[in-house]
Amino acid sequence: MRLAPGIALLVVLFVSQLLPTQARAQVVTSGPDSVLVITSEADTAQQKKFFLSGFKNLGRPGRAALFSAVIPGAGQVYNRAWWKVPIIYATGGVLGYFIIDNNNKYQDFRTALNIRTDLTGAPDEEVDAYYDDPVYGFENQRGTQNLRYSRDFYRRNRDLTIILSVLAYGMQIAEAYVHGHLREFDVSDNLSLRVQPDVFRTPATNGITPGLTLTLYTRTK
Repeated sequence: MRLAPGIALLVVLFVSQLLPTQARAQVVTSGPDSVLVITSEADTAQQKKFFLSGFKNLGRPGRAALFSAVIPGAGQVYNRAWWKVPIIYATGGVLGYFIIDNNNKYQDFRTALNIRTDLTGAPDEEVDAYYDDPVYGFENQRGTQNLRYSRDFYRRNRDLTIILSVLAYGMQIAEAYVHGHLREFDVSDNLSLRVQPDVFRTPATNGITPGLTLTLYTRTK
């Protein structure tokens, strides 16, 4: 078989990548002044580092956002905001229901419109589900136009609901990220807010305007 040598070569290359690699040499310049630099095994290991090895360096906000991206609501659980999880899934359930409902109605009106526009008047010809409907029926002068309007209406609603679902998914990720930052914010008793009067120069009139200065600082013992 002609494919056998190629498959064997791919297997050899794959196995060679899994074997421990030794230090490698690299020519920095070409010519009589070439320098041979030995690449350390640490550099080689750094290049083959596992792609999730930097997960521990994400910090609480990054991990919360990653959890919410993988499983909606998981970032909120990680931030110990348990009460937000039912809200997230209730929102997802409502949006999912409207996506399915609008899509089913869109498909019904689309199928009916396709059948209606292909009618030729034969006795045994297939008729659509709304053939005798008072609003969409064949005898109604605006029946076909109403079918077309309803088809476009439910298709538009379905597409808008999908967009809202994507936005809701992104918002719960952003909420987990922001909440992760707020959990790391220092709200201990050592924080103090100093309010003091001050004057500010206004560039427009080159004058002085009185105001207040708010300073947030940490009290030292």
